[in-house]
Amino acid sequence: MWNVEKAYRKELEGTFSRLADKVNILNAARPLPNIVLQNIKEAFLIEWTYNSNSIEGNTLTLRETQMVLQEGITIKGKSLREHFEAKNHETAIHKLYQLVQTDYTLNAKDILDLHGLVLRSIEDDYAGRLRNAGVRISGANLVPPNARKVSEYLDTLISYINRNPQGLSPIELATVFHHKFVWIHPFFDGNGRTVRLVMNLLLMRHGYPPAIILTNDRAKYYAALNQANNANYTKLMLLMSQASERTLNIYLSAIPGSDKEYQSISNIVDEPEIPYSQEYVSLLARQGKIDAHKEGRNWFTTKEAVLNYIKAKGS
Repeated sequence: MWNVEKAYRKELEGTFSRLADKVNILNAARPLPNIVLQNIKEAFLIEWTYNSNSIEGNTLTLRETQMVLQEGITIKGKSLREHFEAKNHETAIHKLYQLVQTDYTLNAKDILDLHGLVLRSIEDDYAGRLRNAGVRISGANLVPPNARKVSEYLDTLISYINRNPQGLSPIELATVFHHKFVWIHPFFDGNGRTVRLVMNLLLMRHGYPPAIILTNDRAKYYAALNQANNANYTKLMLLMSQASERTLNIYLSAIPGSDKEYQSISNIVDEPEIPYSQEYVSLLARQGKIDAHKEGRNWFTTKEAVLNYIKAKGS
């Protein structure tokens, strides 16, 4: 039930390798200057909270989320629940940072604690508690398992993640956990926010920065989860890799002396050395074939990344 087919590896091996190289570079550069690290963490906390809540229907904008979290402002016309969702997610992220250690072992208590923080003062009767009845997932091509099986399945998934019997990379392992957790759907509410926290706990214990799935990719995200339900992990692995690459690039660009300069693809293709159209370079970015990341709806890469692709293709 838990082992996965690795058909995606042929297509994504280069992407996984590139991410691993970036993590090694980042770890070698640690510790980053404290002020740089704090600025990035604060920005990520707001982005992570905004995007994860927005995927679930919260209507606070990125700016409004920042005002709620950093300035303590109540946004007119927004519900009390939406304000709690923002503050609760912030608290859960702080808890997650306390848990992160290189030797961290995943356990049910930490998952329940994070879920309890996510739903605190929103659904107190269900916060931090496994569901005891059936549920359905809107838009999904499956029905989650019977509630009586939830505890057993969750324990088995945690054991699989900690043993890693298939020798999966951190990105692969976090992606498989994400999908299987959503399939189990252990809670009545808050499953999405909780799984996006825990998958990052799994990544961050290996030196990865948090992977933030963008709300602009919501439809793609749900479609990738549905494909994973049919044992096809390629799209979900790619989406997770792209989310991770974006935050890795932000960290790497902050290393003192870094010469990495990510530009919009429209600017890159204007360079005389680049023989490709904007549409083709964008396709390479979406497929994970070049070093690139997404900001909002726009893709960013470097001239070096495109030239390296051209060189590899010609060799």
